[in-house]
Amino acid sequence: MNRFDAAADAQLKFNTNEDVKVVSRFDKMGLKEDLLRGIFAYNFERPSAIQQRAILPIRRGRDVIAQAQSGTGKTATFSIGILQSIETNVRETQAIVLSPTRELATQTQSVLLALGDYMNLQCHACIGGNKLGTDIRKLDHGTHVVTGTPGRVFDMLKRRHLRTRHLKMLVLDEADELLNRGFKDQVYDIYRHLPPGVQVVVLSATLPQDVLDITSKFMTDPVKILVKRDEITLEGIKQFFVAVEKEEWKFDTLCDLYDTLTITQAVIFCNTRRKVNWLTDRMREANFTVSSMHGDMPQRERDAIMQEFRQGSSRVLITTDIWARGIDVQQVSLVINYDLPPSRENYIHRIGRSGRFGRKGVAINFVRSEDVQALRDIEQYYSTQIDEMPMNVTDML
Repeated sequence: MNRFDAAADAQLKFNTNEDVKVVSRFDKMGLKEDLLRGIFAYNFERPSAIQQRAILPIRRGRDVIAQAQSGTGKTATFSIGILQSIETNVRETQAIVLSPTRELATQTQSVLLALGDYMNLQCHACIGGNKLGTDIRKLDHGTHVVTGTPGRVFDMLKRRHLRTRHLKMLVLDEADELLNRGFKDQVYDIYRHLPPGVQVVVLSATLPQDVLDITSKFMTDPVKILVKRDEITLEGIKQFFVAVEKEEWKFDTLCDLYDTLTITQAVIFCNTRRKVNWLTDRMREANFTVSSMHGDMPQRERDAIMQEFRQGSSRVLITTDIWARGIDVQQVSLVINYDLPPSRENYIHRIGRSGRFGRKGVAINFVRSEDVQALRDIEQYYSTQIDEMPMNVTDML
């Protein structure tokens, strides 16, 4: 895993390359009246730290790299920037938001539509697993903003149904994931289809130095709003571990914790799809009610599970890292790492599913003897402390 270099570690808490103005009220940001109505109707009262710093440079057309803790309103930050810049009387795509998962792309569409409720906004999610014909029809008819996953968005660009002549902005949400592994080439291909001079906005809770280096290839003099690594861990989230000597003991430990899980809503992370299926089957055989989700499931099934979990009819969700990024279900206050994540970055994303927008949250890590060093690495990397789980953990939820 790439650590931030010494220069990055010497950053101020926010910002690196210029003085970023802090604007502490939405109505002082020079936003359109209809957009302000949408913001206040969405129950936002005052902007979060990242919103106070990043909305203005986005509104002014600057390229922006923004990093902030999970659950601090990054989606609304770029959504407000997009809604301010588009002209709704022009029925053409003016902004594209790329996300690493279908669920995040759909959630972003919902946030944009809610904030743009008084603006007559057209926003469409282009994601794999949905019918091509629906995408083609929506895009041909004209939509102001497209959210989507790289594969489907690139497909629509190649087929020329996604027209870019009026495009103003490209947003990379969870950018470290998009500029990593399988997505990077697709993101480059998409960028090459866009008109020159498109504004680029890059956001994530974790931005390793190698990702920051990549952004220099397609961003122009970006405003950087970054936090130091030891300020990324989430203040409202208490982190604990449970020592389980062997892998086989994890299941009994989880069963013992089940009553604690259902006080609130809980997300349980496993490292593989096979483990998710296995654990779901074992829990159900033991008469525990759980739902599960991973990337091999058909889109319709994934949508239905998300809906149930958002509505609270399902209370315990077993999943892979497909759920680690950006998904916002406000009632979740407990995350269990059945397996410690393979990357330190994903640890922060996973535990950030609880304690959204300053609420309290608890993260519990199941740690085998061979995991102890990995847990110590996470503690050291983020300058945090992970204590043994106390008996009264229920009182903290």
